[in-house]
Parts: sequence; structure tokens; C-alpha cells
Amino acid sequence: MSTYAFDHRRVQTAVTGHANSDHPVILPMEADELDLWRIAHPAYTYWCGTQLGGCGGELSDKRYTDKVCHFAHHPSAPICHRTANGESSADHLFIKRGVQRLLDKQQVRGKVQTRNLGTGPGDAVDVDLPGARRRLRFQLSMLDYRAWRRASDELAEDVADLDWIFAPDTPVTREIAGRHGFCLRVRCETVGGERRVHIGAETHDRAGSVQWTPLDDCVLTPSGLTSPPVETIRLSRPRPKPASFPLQGGFVFAPVPDAKTPSTSPFATEDRHLLLADIRPIDSTVVRALISLPADTEVPPAEHVYRVTDQARMLVLENGGGWAIEANRYVRLNAHDAQRTGLWTPPPGALAQQEPGSVAPQQPTKSTAAAIAETSPAAATTATQSAPSAQPRPLTHISTAPALRDALADIARLRSTTTWEALARRLGLNLSALSEAKRRDLLVDVDSPLSEYVPVLSALIRDGAGGPLPYLGDILDRLGVPYAKHSSKLKRWAVVETGRAFAAYGQPARAMGPRLDLTPAHPLPQGEVAKALRSWRTPQGPTSTRRPSTVVPSRTTAAPTKKRHDDHISGLIAELRGLRPKLSKSVRKRANKAITGAQVWLGEVQVKRVPKRVRAAAQPREHHIRALEAALKAARTDIAGAEFLARHQAEQAAQPSKKVSAPKQQAPTPTVSPRKEQELLASELIRVASQGETICLLDLPGGRTLPDVTLRRHLTSVDRDARPEVPLLSALVTAPDGGPTPFFRQILKDLGLAVPHSDEVLVMIWRREQERAHAAYANPRRPLPPRLVPTAQGSQQSGPSPT
Repeated sequence: MSTYAFDHRRVQTAVTGHANSDHPVILPMEADELDLWRIAHPAYTYWCGTQLGGCGGELSDKRYTDKVCHFAHHPSAPICHRTANGESSADHLFIKRGVQRLLDKQQVRGKVQTRNLGTGPGDAVDVDLPGARRRLRFQLSMLDYRAWRRASDELAEDVADLDWIFAPDTPVTREIAGRHGFCLRVRCETVGGERRVHIGAETHDRAGSVQWTPLDDCVLTPSGLTSPPVETIRLSRPRPKPASFPLQGGFVFAPVPDAKTPSTSPFATEDRHLLLADIRPIDSTVVRALISLPADTEVPPAEHVYRVTDQARMLVLENGGGWAIEANRYVRLNAHDAQRTGLWTPPPGALAQQEPGSVAPQQPTKSTAAAIAETSPAAATTATQSAPSAQPRPLTHISTAPALRDALADIARLRSTTTWEALARRLGLNLSALSEAKRRDLLVDVDSPLSEYVPVLSALIRDGAGGPLPYLGDILDRLGVPYAKHSSKLKRWAVVETGRAFAAYGQPARAMGPRLDLTPAHPLPQGEVAKALRSWRTPQGPTSTRRPSTVVPSRTTAAPTKKRHDDHISGLIAELRGLRPKLSKSVRKRANKAITGAQVWLGEVQVKRVPKRVRAAAQPREHHIRALEAALKAARTDIAGAEFLARHQAEQAAQPSKKVSAPKQQAPTPTVSPRKEQELLASELIRVASQGETICLLDLPGGRTLPDVTLRRHLTSVDRDARPEVPLLSALVTAPDGGPTPFFRQILKDLGLAVPHSDEVLVMIWRREQERAHAAYANPRRPLPPRLVPTAQGSQQSGPSPT
């Protein structure tokens, strides 16, 4: 190679034979190479070809030793406006010739032609294969996405498929690689007076790294232009995924029973369940659509309703081809919440009616609402089918009032009102057949005892004209509201009380305004007031449920909350209080909440204007029993986890180990040692596993103060015993977006486990370890699913056996 500076402003490419020839040549730049070229091709004539964008004039080869050899126009040639003169200016002709040779070699019938797309004759090369109904487009000029879509539509009109092979690296190439897993590329390399064509395969996950193959080694098949790297990618790449967009707000869904999803659906993949479901997004109507769920979980039964709160995406096909929803995590709703969605109702036999004023069988110790809330939709169906001949029992206030109270509280939470007929449909009870006297008695039980800080839910029930119940005054009179029976303000009172209910049960709850005073504008004489008060305090009949209270005629004051005596709830409170000093912070907080709610219901704690206490006072007895029992279960699990951790650490300390002699000068011991932080972390993760939950990284002990490196080290220490029969508790920790933590891969590596390269495989391993942790610390313990991640090659796992 000579050391002089090349002058690339001269013409380097031409065609031979005539001006319209498509046989390109490149003039060698070195003088000695040009001498050999002249000897090899003595009869060549060179032209500034029209297919190069030239003037069509004849060219001569100029030999130089002090600068680059090049072609030059004859003095008589016309003025030439050709702009592309370099080595690559004839690449389209070299590609055309190379593809034609490949067709002849494989004896494939086809037509190859160059295209001028607006910037010159070398913009593209099209290859038509009529036998395979296929077309290839070698795109050599720049192209944006919209122009590419227009060209794709035009080229694919009369063929079955279309392949794109790009010369420049553009956003379009990355778009195609993202859609199909790879993108075909083309480039030319100069060898003497020739430009050799190479075909490359650029994968989506290795942008910028292309595996090149000479065009002569490629094969034209019915599936397109292939090479060994392309064939390998096509066999190993996953099926292209549709475009997706995140969904905000969450939704509920119920699978459609016995619905079949076509296996040829573009949304169907081997690692997902594809179901037809009725879906209700937040603040929207129900729509029937396809939903894609992880295949590592069982197919959700159609007799339940499920909620998806985060990480949902909408999958969309182009040109209106359809859409589906992809969800990775979902939870099953209980019967009470499922019924509120409108996607499920209790089977008719679950609440069979015997007569006007009667309902389905009721347990003597549980209300209708509690029985339904504790029974899943499937369980209700099973119970109906297993006992079709059960004899219904008569309706009682004790069993029906809590169910009605819960239903009215839900209606207030939705900032709505209702009627008796709507309540009957909502609860599946024959309430519409009750007489007016029985309705009054039932509503008195619902709102007893009267408290200034608990709204009267009877105000939410409207008559047919939209006004308050005609006997609302009688109900309030029996509850202890002075002047209510004959007040002219009842309609206004019901409006104010409805607003108080909306405030108390809303989400979030708000402070309630004062209850409307029903004191007349012109008070009665003192004698008549005393007579009215005596009449109000005197029971009228054996079924009267009036509550005596001290009344000041000039100002309405509600009766104080009546104290209740319940040995069962008091015993649960006492037991939970005894365990409270041993609990971790989060479990202790849950226990305090359950105790406070039960004390409010018992009347031992004043309600005042605290929204949480208002709701607790309005809850039925069964609600507080369930809350206390759940808190007790969590407390026992928390204590058992702490004891397990203590035994585990004691066994580790008892095993002989090599001790490194400490230096004489040691740094002062910090306030909380790393070992103590690890113990707290392990205890919290065991508690989370026992409850079948996950925990956000920021909610861990020290999650908001410790650096990620320290948290990773602590999590690795917790999982140091990474044997197959021990789950990885670090998998219970989620990133703020709900996925695995950024350093979960590093934790697997530190534990001597194989580290997957694919994010999909990592998520599958992460979810499986969550299932294993939930099974290992469940009460009772469940069998552990097998671990998906193997041990890294060459590593050994060892550690103490868990107790």
C-alpha cells in the first residue's frame, strides 16, 4: 500500500460495454493493480452508466503513481451531474448480479431489478420469486417507519410474504428486529475490481453485532433468503409478541365457563394460558375479551372472580386485528367482593326462600353476610349441590340484620342510595315480601345502638318516589331521636344523614358533619314536653326496642354507645394482648388494629370522630371475631418464625468453624450490627412467607436507609443455605414496580446457582421460589415444588440443615 493521500473525489465505479449496461466494475486504486487489471481485461470499455445515475458518456482509466487511479470522462463527453462516485455507488448493481447468480445456481425462476425511490437508481433492489409467491427488497437508502409501512403494503399486495434486507442501520431495522427477533442486513466488500455481497443476521438482543455470510453461501427457500446464522436464529427465536401497552388502575375478570380459545390465536403462546373472560376495568363497563395468564400457575376456575391490580398490559395486533390483556399476578375475590363486581351472584339454592319473610338455612352463630363472605363462589355452589333437600329456617333479625348492615355500608361506600327491591336482589333474600312492621323492626336492629359518630344507614333506603321511607320517623323514634316521629324535617334529615354515611364509609373516609337537629322551631310548652318525653320513654308493646337516653329538649344529643358483653371476643382480646410483646412491628400493628376495633364494638373505646373507629363500630360481631382470629394466627406464626430463626442460628454457632484472629484494634461496635440487621430481615421474610405474601424492597427493615449493596449482602446471607429443599426467601422481595429486585441475578450467582440470561426465565425462577417459600412456611407446611434453577457448574452448596 502506498503512503500517498488518496483523492476520493474522482470516479471509482463504471459499467462496461455500453452506457445502459448493468455490469459494474471498480477501478483498482493502486498503479500496479491497475496494470494487472488491464492485462486481464484488454477489451473492456468503460461508461458513466445511466444505471449509476451518470451521463452515459465514455470513461477512460487513468493511471497515477502519486495519487489514486480513477476513471475520467473524455473531453467530448456531456456535462455529468453524477454525485455518487465512490466504491459503494455501484453496490445495487453488484447485489443485482450476485442475486441473479444465486438464482441461476439454484435454478430458481425469478426477476431482479433495481429501483429508484427518489434519490437515485441505487435506492433498492427488488427480487420477485413467482414460484414461491415471495418478494425480497434490498433497501439501500434511508427509510423512516411510515415510508417503510407504505412500501410494505405495496410490495405485499400480490405475494404471500415479503423479506426486507437493509444496508443502513436505522430505527426501522431495530423495529423489525424487535418484532421478529432478528433483521437481515446486506453489505459489500471490495476485492480487486469486484464488490462481494454478504448477508448478515442482526438479533434484537445483540444490536450492533451482526453475523455475516457470503451471498454465494446463502440459500433461497420458500421461507426466504437464509444462511446458517439466519436458520439458527429462526429455529431458536421465540414467537413474535404483539405490541403491548401498560394498563393503569387494574380490573376484575371472570373466565367464561366452557369457552374454547382457538389454538391458532396470535395471542396464544406455549408459556401462557389464554382464556376468554368477562373483564371489568375500573370505572368502565364489562367487556368480553381474551386474557393471557402465566402458564406456571393453574388455570383459574370459571366459578370465581379475580382481581388484577398491577403489571397488566394490553396486547394489540396491527390494523385492527384484535386485542387481548396480559396479566402476571391476580388474586381471587371472596364471595362478598365477587358479588359486588356484578360478575357473580350466589346460586339460588345457597339462599333458598321458604315463604314471605323467610330465607335460606342460616347457621345460628353466623349472619348471612358473614356466611357468604367466608364462602367462596365455588364453595357456595358445592354446598347447594350437596344439600338440595335442606329445609329452610325462618327469617330472624339476628341473622339478617348484619347482612343488611353490610350491604348498606357497601352502598354508602359507592356514594349511592337503594330501595327494598334492590336490596332483595343484592342479598338474594325475600326482603320485598316483608311487612312494614317487620321492615321497621329489621332496620331498628341494623342501626342499634344509636351513636352520634355512626351514621344511620336506614336513611339510604328510598321509597318508589325517591324520598325517604314513610316510616323513617318511627324508626328514628325507636332509636332514640327526639321529635323524629312527627317532624317536618325528615326529608332534609335523610339527605344530611346520607351525606354523613358517604363521608364515613367513603374511600378515603372523611369527617362527618353534625347530625341535623329535629327540634321544632317553636318548642312545646314545658308540660307538653314532659308528657312527650314520658310517652317516648314508655315501651309500647312487648316488641318495642326503644333505647332510653337522657334528652335535652332544646338540643338533640345522641345516646351514648352502649357497652356490650361478649366473652368470646373478650377472650380473644386477652390472648392477643398476651402475645403482643413478642411480636414484630408489623404484626404488632395488625394486632393493635384488631384489638382496637373489637374494643370499639364492645363500647370500651369512644368512637368520637375517628373514621376508622366509625367503621369498626358499624361492623358486625363476626367481622371482629375474624379479625382477632386472623391476628392471632399471624402472631403465632410470627413467634414460631422467630423461634425457628433462633434455633437455626444457635445450630450454626454450635458447629465448629475456622475462626480468624481479630486484630488488636477494632472499630467501635455500631448501634445495630449487621448480624442483627440480618436477623431482623430473616424474621420479617419468614413472617411474609407464612402469610403467603410478598414485600417491597423499600418496606424491608432498613430498605429506605441501607444501600442496595448492603441489602443484597443481607439477603444473600439469609439464603446462604441454598440447598434444593430450602426455599430462597430473597425471592419474596419485589422491586417498586412489582418485579424482581435489580440484584436478584447477583444473589443467585452469590449462592452458587445458575444465572439465566433471559428475563422471562428469571421471572419464572423468581415466582417458583416464592411458591416454595409460601409452601415451606405455611401452617400446616405444604410440599415444596421443585426448584427451577440448577446449581452453577463447578460450585458446591453446603450449609446447616434447617430445623
